[in-house]
Amino acid sequence: MTHALPPAMQQVVDRLLGFVAQDGCTDAQFDALAADLFAFQYANDEPYRRFCQRRGITPRRVTAWRDIPPVPISAFKDATLSCMPPAECERVFMTSGTTRGDVKGRNHHPTIAVWDQSMQRHFARCFMQGTLRLRMFTLFPDERELRNSSLGRYLSLATRSFGAEGSRAYVSVEGGLDVDAFCDDLAQAQSRGEPVAVLGATFSFVHLLDAMAARGLRFVLPEGSRLLDTGGYKGQSRELPLDAFYDALSQGFGVARERCINMYGMTELSSQFYDAGNAVVPSVKRAPHWVRTRVLDPLTGSEMPPGQRGVLAHCDLANFNSATTILTEDVGVAVDGGFLLLGRAEGAEAKGCSLAVQEFLEAARA
Repeated sequence: MTHALPPAMQQVVDRLLGFVAQDGCTDAQFDALAADLFAFQYANDEPYRRFCQRRGITPRRVTAWRDIPPVPISAFKDATLSCMPPAECERVFMTSGTTRGDVKGRNHHPTIAVWDQSMQRHFARCFMQGTLRLRMFTLFPDERELRNSSLGRYLSLATRSFGAEGSRAYVSVEGGLDVDAFCDDLAQAQSRGEPVAVLGATFSFVHLLDAMAARGLRFVLPEGSRLLDTGGYKGQSRELPLDAFYDALSQGFGVARERCINMYGMTELSSQFYDAGNAVVPSVKRAPHWVRTRVLDPLTGSEMPPGQRGVLAHCDLANFNSATTILTEDVGVAVDGGFLLLGRAEGAEAKGCSLAVQEFLEAARA
């Protein structure tokens, strides 16, 4: 059910929809919208305001996106970061709870329209690459089964927006992965010379590849076919090094590694990042024009020079209701065109992330 938004929130949403619909933006335009969104969140999101006050940051001191204090990603598990009461939000996405048992992070969306447009615009550019529609084979349950899953929404929206006739999900909550139906339908598409897209969680691809190997199956998908994986293994399957994983995808489906695209996203954000194909790993992750990324030293908060590793902090303007700027627990390196994703924070980097969470909690509870 869609909720009527308060006038101030509707103005924010309308401005964002127009901004995302643009073909790009200048740094000054990005900074101006980032500062305005920070002022909106500072006024309406109490835990975030307390965190900013503890750091001595107010809207008067924010003139550019780099001035915005990043919220540690784990804060979404311990506080309600929302400018609107959660009960009045159209959709709430929840994390899988894999890192802290049943404790789940929540990202509240007063309207899903901004999230949807963000997904569609960048997906069209980075995955569809000029193709209007492809038959989509999805290795994840439909969002109707997992209403609080951002990945469920992502894949279902991809199918509705860009899927050709015959697109469907081959995983259900009750039945799991329907290997036989998937392989039968993919073989038919292959025999007809029909390009297809296979999209799903990384661990689902591992299960599928194992099942195909047990059946002695390999495919050579028609020209124009492509694959998308996301989310990593999450302890749901055996883990493969990146090179071995993309070699296995390429060999199992007969698709060049350049057409094996990884999406990097998270429940706590409203936009996604894509690489340009995994001929070489790690590949450069690319953001849309409404997202900026810094690589930080989590102990000091200072920005690392290009080429030096640190923890990724993303400023996602589409994340208008909670906090635009998130300090992740992912390590990366800034490079031309984006960043390299190197894995999870460990050692001193992980300690720095933990201290940031502690600081947030102390401020939010003050």
